[in-house]
Amino acid sequence: MKCGLNLMVCSFVIGGLVYADRPDFNDKEAPQTLGDFREIQSALQSHLERTRSATVCLQMGGGSGSAVIISKDGLVLTAAHVTSKIDEEIKVIMEDGREFTGRSLGLNSETDSAMLQIEDAGPFPFVEVDLKDTTKLGDWVFSLGHSGGFDKARGVNVRVGRLVREAETTVQSDCMLIGGDSGGPLFNMEGELIAIHSRVGASREESMHVPIREFQAHWDELKSGKFIGDGGFAQKSEPGTGFLGVATEESHEGGLKVIELWEDGVAEKIGLKLGDLIVEIAGEKATKELMVSKLAELGAGDKLKLKWTSGGETKEETVKLGERP
Repeated sequence: MKCGLNLMVCSFVIGGLVYADRPDFNDKEAPQTLGDFREIQSALQSHLERTRSATVCLQMGGGSGSAVIISKDGLVLTAAHVTSKIDEEIKVIMEDGREFTGRSLGLNSETDSAMLQIEDAGPFPFVEVDLKDTTKLGDWVFSLGHSGGFDKARGVNVRVGRLVREAETTVQSDCMLIGGDSGGPLFNMEGELIAIHSRVGASREESMHVPIREFQAHWDELKSGKFIGDGGFAQKSEPGTGFLGVATEESHEGGLKVIELWEDGVAEKIGLKLGDLIVEIAGEKATKELMVSKLAELGAGDKLKLKWTSGGETKEETVKLGERP
């Protein structure tokens, strides 16, 4: 077991993780009495307040998705196709409307798993996780999500269903998911997180989820911000497509002198001016060769750290490269 996973287990034990006895209704083919339905209802209601408070809406660009907080310091699990990139700023909205700033960590483009860290100070509400993978085929489950985007008046949507299929990297439930639910949590009836919503199948009752064991298998890589795999759930930027929008020449003083700026280009937007002197690129002394090398290996949307002098003042900023015209 990896170090990161050990730390994860310890944090949940300290947080009060308890493995409840398996509910009897899980072993019945279908509820047989009114009492069975009431048992399921009671189990659901006993966990709703806590699990809903930790289910958040993620907003980035013009889109939104769902996610769930799993630690009091704001570690979040979601789907790779929701965050889509690593090291991106994402707005995190709680069910009560409070907003925080999050930053995407690693993702697995093959299994659709991703992590995010809330950068504001906690503590935050969080859920318990079924680290022992105890849920079985046919078990009753419930899903949460910000269906269709954040709506404070409506709150988090709740759907109840059962696990209907299991595979190595996915589980399937008959909970009805729609747009906006992606990245949200799937719980067993003990209120433990068992999976993250990935996608809806041919019908809305064929909902696919990434099981927690897939997060555990790549825990250290996700936590450290790695982009894993070449799957279809997230795409790496294409090297050489990033555009800074500046022309430079080497200065006898050292560094690169700005001699041309593209209108509304990235360089102009961060405040670079004609005659400014770029002194560092990605923490290294700025040279023409380094500039060409960095732009050749980076793509549109990738980030590049620049330091420059302007009117006797030193400035520094990490910029997101645009698309090459």
